[in-house]
Amino acid sequence: MLIAGVDEAGRGPILGPIVFAGVLIEEEHIPELTELGIRDSKLLQPSKREILAAEILKLASKVSIKVVSPEEIDEAKANSLNLNLLEAHCFADIINQLKPDVTYVDAADVNPERFSQRIKNNLTIDTKLISQHRADCEIPVVSAASIIAKVERDRRINELKKFGEVGSGYCHDPKTISFLKCWVRDHGELPSFVRRSWITAKRILDEIKQTILDEFSKENK
Repeated sequence: MLIAGVDEAGRGPILGPIVFAGVLIEEEHIPELTELGIRDSKLLQPSKREILAAEILKLASKVSIKVVSPEEIDEAKANSLNLNLLEAHCFADIINQLKPDVTYVDAADVNPERFSQRIKNNLTIDTKLISQHRADCEIPVVSAASIIAKVERDRRINELKKFGEVGSGYCHDPKTISFLKCWVRDHGELPSFVRRSWITAKRILDEIKQTILDEFSKENK
């Protein structure tokens, strides 16, 4: 029997994409995931995630990754497609590619059954779908998908460091906010790798523009 786990990395940050990943594995190999110490990617150091990702790729029958750019996220929100609906679409795309007999997903919705139904609405294959909270912590194959997604997301963020100290990409990270403020001040707009639909992005843009206007007014009094 083929078992799949699907999860994402990067739902909350203001910088970079959301990365969705699915891991397909034969049921008999599931215990080997547990033996590797597979667990939720957020509980692991980046170096450990890299090591485990390589081992997961050896065990998996197939891995599917889907990267949704900031522009695509903004476009989805502009078309009234909230993050939960976007995730359901992307999860379904991955499941359709993997064609598992049984699929476990980490529920993005407060209502796991609703999230499950939204995924089913976009499936073109038959699979037993189990949607639950904390699946990334409790179901090894979902933990594996979480690790694959996080490793790919980390690589994408590391690529952005050529532009400066971008921090973690989260709104609560002072380095990320400082980077964005400096960027807007220097370029007059947000960088292309920012989710412009995020409230924080709009606030930074308005704040810096207002600061520049205030400075201009003082200089011309």
